[in-house]
Amino acid sequence: MSRGGRGGAARRTGQDRGRRHARANVGDGGDGRVVVGLHPVRELLRAGRPVRRLLVADTRDASAVLAEILGLARDAGIVVEEVDRARIDDRAEGQVHQGVLAIAPPFPYAMLPDVVARPRTEPLLLVALDSVTDPHNLGSIARTADAVGAHGLLLPSRRAASVTPTAEKAAAGALAHLPVVQVANLVRTLKEMQGGGTWVVGLDGDAPDPIGDCRLLADALVLVVGAEGRGLSRLTAETCDQLVRLPMRGAVGSLNASVAAAVALYEVLRHRG
Repeated sequence: MSRGGRGGAARRTGQDRGRRHARANVGDGGDGRVVVGLHPVRELLRAGRPVRRLLVADTRDASAVLAEILGLARDAGIVVEEVDRARIDDRAEGQVHQGVLAIAPPFPYAMLPDVVARPRTEPLLLVALDSVTDPHNLGSIARTADAVGAHGLLLPSRRAASVTPTAEKAAAGALAHLPVVQVANLVRTLKEMQGGGTWVVGLDGDAPDPIGDCRLLADALVLVVGAEGRGLSRLTAETCDQLVRLPMRGAVGSLNASVAAAVALYEVLRHRG
């Protein structure tokens, strides 16, 4: 089952026409944003993202991951400072940093037309978050989206989580590889994606159709995940081509947003063979 021009480029929104560059986000200090933890920092370096400085605790034990981080930093000409662990504690602001902290430029949000136009060998797969406010959920969803080969993540620019140090830590490095687009109006963006040949499927616990029966998952697709607690907004739900639910047999009637997204994304992967 296919929409005309499957995977075609979405029309440019006002945000896209403006071609706005990366914006600062929570966690930016005076000299840049903070990325903490062995895996997030390693993936930042593996992806070739710019890093201004790397701080390593002087009490940090040697490990294969740390050795790789130091080698990547050396090859990229990044300054590595061995510092007292308390200094990293101060910059990490409560995040579990494992003795490693990178200071980088503001997070580089992508532009939707660029994401859609990228060469790929399979139909487009984007994940849209409808007012998800918990950065842990954002990071966990990004981690799964990258794991299944999704091509990007769509986030509303208002009343929703953005990429913060907490989100990057929860993503375990996935946000260094997965393009993230902030959109001014999610409903309008979804309609424009539909006009470009992409199906929009939303997760809704009250939907009559189980996700396993959805025939749209193998085509160009935006999978929409609702906010914690209230799910999809009314306008978002009305915009979707189909609403689907995850089969539930136990006493608990719902799943955490990141868990639901993970189950749904692996169902998409199964449909794509």
